[in-house]
Amino acid sequence: MGIRILIVEDEKNLVKLLRGYFEKEGFEVYEALDGDAALEMARKAEPEVVVLDWMLPGLSGMGVLRELRRFSQAYVIMLTARTEEVDRIVGLSGGADDYVTKPFSPGELVARIRAMLRRPRGGDSEARKPLELGELTIDPESREVRLRGEPVNLTTLEFDLISVLASRPGFVFSRSRLLERVWGENYFGSDHVVDVHVANLRKKIEEDPANPRYVETVRGVGYRFAKR
Repeated sequence: MGIRILIVEDEKNLVKLLRGYFEKEGFEVYEALDGDAALEMARKAEPEVVVLDWMLPGLSGMGVLRELRRFSQAYVIMLTARTEEVDRIVGLSGGADDYVTKPFSPGELVARIRAMLRRPRGGDSEARKPLELGELTIDPESREVRLRGEPVNLTTLEFDLISVLASRPGFVFSRSRLLERVWGENYFGSDHVVDVHVANLRKKIEEDPANPRYVETVRGVGYRFAKR
């Protein structure tokens, strides 16, 4: 069985084109033409990757993404014809892993998917024991994070990001290094995705995201996990 990938797109010609590319890559392809069908198929097929159009009839792509994140940790790439930066940020803030603006090269999309699938889960840290960092507990084996004993609902990417940062408290990771460690060395999108996902992570683990205790900004360089 190949990697299961779900295409959520109402343009039938584009679906046909992507299916051809994905099947040549050995992917097991599923498809849905609207949001409700997408959620039904996602529950049934349990895809590892979802290619999700922003503009869908009925339930929007963002609506699908919000519901999808309630039961799935699949990698999600948003397809959008919109070029405004705010739309990209909204998609990433909602739990998407990446975005591609239409028109795009199917080959580029395949390359991005391959890069995501190759990236190490939680970075390349050899430590597999739970990390106790203040009131945070990070368990690499179960891929769980707890804050004061309560589970924190993180996306796959958010968990990978905090795992890399927390693996070396006090060490400053540049954005480019985080892209390499978390998104994969073959990722070729904007490093702005790091800032968006750090902001999302802070909202979930920090009492005051504007004055973080855990994930600190090092201006002009990147981010570090605070020493405790």
